Amino acid sequence: MPVVNLDHTLTLAMSVRDRHRSADWYVDKLGFTLLHHIDEAGWSELATKTEGVTLGLGEQTEPQPGNTVPVFGVADIEADRKKLEAAGVKFDGPTDTVEGMVSTATFYDPDGNALMLAQDLSGK
Repeated sequence: MPVVNLDHTLTLAMSVRDRHRSADWYVDKLGFTLLHHIDEAGWSELATKTEGVTLGLGEQTEPQPGNTVPVFGVADIEADRKKLEAAGVKFDGPTDTVEGMVSTATFYDPDGNALMLAQDLSGK
């Protein structure tokens, strides 16, 4: 039995220099659909051609190639984080919250690969 119950969504988060330019590239080249730009959070999100999978673009001054982080949707991030921590999973700092948008928490697999939990707070 899994420690947490993930929902049926997956966001692949990548760091980019210019979210707007990158979003245009994914729309033009791969046919993705822009869902939104959230400028105050430095975040853009696109629907991929795979149901339940989105691409998130986080803006950074110097993004590193190969920096994709799978972001798993959950209904209760605090409860699921506590369960994972109790199971020995290491997290990177506290849970981050953008009120009315999302709460996220980065954690690591046994090889140090970054993964993330996200709880949608938008009421959608």
